[in-house]
Amino acid sequence: MTKDQVTTPPAWTKPRATALLVLANGAVFEGTGLGAEGFATGEVCFNTAMTGYQEILTDPSYAGQIVTFTFPHIGNVGANEDDVETSNSAASAGVRGIIVDAPVTAPSNHRSTLHFGDWLKLRGIIGLCGVDTRALTTLIRENGMQNAAIAHAPDGVFDVDALRSLAREWPGLEGMDLVPSVTTTKDYEWTQAAWRPYGSASAGAGRYKVVAIDYGVKRNILRLLTEAGCSVTVVPATASADEIRALHPDGVFLSNGPGDPAETGKYAVPVIRELLENKIPTFGICLGHQMLALAIGARTEKMRQGHHGANHPVKDFTTGKVEIVSMNHGFSVDSASLPASARETHRSLFDGSNCGLELTDRPAFSVQHHPEASPGPRDSHYLFFRFAQMMERAKAQA
Repeated sequence: MTKDQVTTPPAWTKPRATALLVLANGAVFEGTGLGAEGFATGEVCFNTAMTGYQEILTDPSYAGQIVTFTFPHIGNVGANEDDVETSNSAASAGVRGIIVDAPVTAPSNHRSTLHFGDWLKLRGIIGLCGVDTRALTTLIRENGMQNAAIAHAPDGVFDVDALRSLAREWPGLEGMDLVPSVTTTKDYEWTQAAWRPYGSASAGAGRYKVVAIDYGVKRNILRLLTEAGCSVTVVPATASADEIRALHPDGVFLSNGPGDPAETGKYAVPVIRELLENKIPTFGICLGHQMLALAIGARTEKMRQGHHGANHPVKDFTTGKVEIVSMNHGFSVDSASLPASARETHRSLFDGSNCGLELTDRPAFSVQHHPEASPGPRDSHYLFFRFAQMMERAKAQA
């Protein structure tokens, strides 16, 4: 080979970023975009679950948040409609964005009906991949959950200063009531039983009439209520105590949901207090747990990094057992503020925060974690039957 025949290799150029995460503190994370195009603002949290990404991204409790997955391979089994948790199909996607490490490959699961990127686009969720999610998670652990802007532009053109301003101007979840964006607007009857391979059967008539107050309720919660023998009527978050009592419930369920519980409590707490005064058996999950705590005079507080994952150990003091549970909350109940008429039933073994309570003078209890999410896989399903037993006792005393 002569000198003239030697060719110079082309200069290496860095691929242009097509998506950005811009934090309010000025930090910028670059990567490749997927899903919807455009921009959104929200609070960045991290989730440690290895599976269940569709359930996470359709959980109304994530409204206003950008979810960072610590597990690198997210989306590779595709998407389907069975795994959607949003019960209100008219509501817009609550989650504002998703951040993953590895690029999403073609679907590899017999249940998949759609590529994950296409599914994100249909739901209006902006995605960013190719980010060092461990570094971002470490940042959140050290500094708390961050306000941010996420953007996806296929041409790679961004106004970083404008995105930084949007992130700084976003007010944050404290003081924000997000329930109106996810609750149902009218009453409806829930008709599905628990999910089994290849779908959910229709629920039969239940022994217990339950009214579920929808602060952002998940489908599988409603399915497991029917599995415990309940006929379920779902009502809006703004339903009055008179409207709920008019349905003659054997019990009331307080659902999960997003946002600051103190804000939602401004209209929800008076209703719950009136129902408790009538000694209607009551069961709450997540935001519903926080609503019950506020209704009895306890306080809630913003957490530094929140609990988001499917591997959280929680001790149930009523049984002495430790359960592996699914968590999704950025606010918690201050256990020191619980009145004498309430006792703590569950506690996180990660940080000692409150995860459950029961009243000693009225038939009511609640948990912070998600017993329907099956991470254990069924460690906490007994709670739905505990609720049924509470209603059975109330029936016997009537």
